[in-house]
Formats: sequence, structure tokens, C-alpha cells
Amino acid sequence: MVAKIKPHTMYPCLRSEAHRAFSFQAIAKVAIALPYTGETRTISANIKGGIAVTKFALWIAVLGIGALGSSAANAQSMTLTSPDIKDGGNIANEQVFKGFGCTGDNLSPPLSWDGAPSGTKSFAVTMYDPDAPTGSGWWHWVVFNIPPGMKSLPEGAGDVKKRLMPKGAIQSRTDFGTAGYGGPCPPAGDKPHRYQITVFAVDVDKLPDAKNDAASAALVGFDLNFHTLAKATLTGSYGR
Repeated sequence: MVAKIKPHTMYPCLRSEAHRAFSFQAIAKVAIALPYTGETRTISANIKGGIAVTKFALWIAVLGIGALGSSAANAQSMTLTSPDIKDGGNIANEQVFKGFGCTGDNLSPPLSWDGAPSGTKSFAVTMYDPDAPTGSGWWHWVVFNIPPGMKSLPEGAGDVKKRLMPKGAIQSRTDFGTAGYGGPCPPAGDKPHRYQITVFAVDVDKLPDAKNDAASAALVGFDLNFHTLAKATLTGSYGR
């Protein structure tokens, strides 16, 4: 903030005490963080009157800190846990894919989440392998439009034939080419891959573009990018 002070010319009786009557011109610049994107913007304002500038700058600063704090609080408040997968731990054979040379049971893990922010109208769950040798990772599980009252999924809910998902929830196409859960199955000899299971708190009850089980993971991700209020991730690893 830069202030320029000069003797007041409108009141001659105060010229001898210029420090008591002056013209104040300032430029307030405040960088604020925008929620969800992490992007920063600088706001500039020319305002006459020292008190006005001070109040304006303070208000903008509080607004920016509040927005940043709210976003950070949402990111930190949600939790995702599973009795079968510990964060940073190894994934058991029960969750491993059956096929492509893998001999697991292909059971989706039981999941529980908490701490969704107010305004949550649905949830989504994904499982993603960023280490798959494809150039774009590998989507193992995509579920969306989970009702807002749900806080968990039972073991095996990823099997569409078992019909264990809550009413209205949609399991869509993974990179295996089918809907439902497909467990880890990295190439033999690779270092262990990371499998990121994420729950999303969503601000709409139904995703606007992903409408059925034919929706690709990319399309679901596109919708989630614009409608996520908060999320939590649990990461397990598996190699063979």
C-alpha cells in the first residue's frame, strides 16, 4: 500500500497542521486464493480516504483468507477408511483382479467415509492406478450418484451382479471395458503400483453429463472436476 500525503488546500486554518488534514490516495493490492483451483488473483483498487482504504483492504484480506480456509478445511475434514486396506499399506489378494494373469478374488473393499461438507448432494467413488504403463493411468472403479445419506459401501459392492449399491448409484465403465470394480493387476515384474481410492462429496444429486453405466471415467472425471466440494483418498499398493 502506497500513501501520498500533501497539505490540505481547502482549509487555510489547518495549513500549519498539515499532518492533521491531508489527502490520502492509496492503491490496495491483495492476492487471494480461489477455492478448488488453487489459482491466485491480485485485486487492485484506488480509493480516496485512509479509513476507507484500510477497511476495504481488511475486508478483501479476510474474504481471501476465509475462502482459502474454507477450501482447506473441506479438504482436511473428509476421511476415508477401509478395514481391508490401510493407507500406504499393501492390498490383499481378495481385492486383486481375476484375469490378465492375476488370480485374486476381485472383491471391492468395504469403505467408510465421514466429514462431508454441508451442501453435499451425492457422493462418487473412484479407484485409479497412476503407475499403469499406459500414459494415462488405469481406472479400476467408477461409481457416482451415491445418495447423500450414505457413508459406506460394503465389501463386494463393486460387483454389479450382487446389486449391493444403494438405489440411484451408477457404476460405469472402467479401463477393463466393463462396469463395476476391477482390482489391481499390474504387469509382472513391475515395481508395486499405487491404487488411489477416492471419495468425492458432490454438489449435485446427479452428474450432468455422465448419465449411465456407459459413461467413461474421463467423462465422470470431467463432471467431478466442476462439482466436487471435498474429497478424501486412501492409497494402497500392489505388485507381483
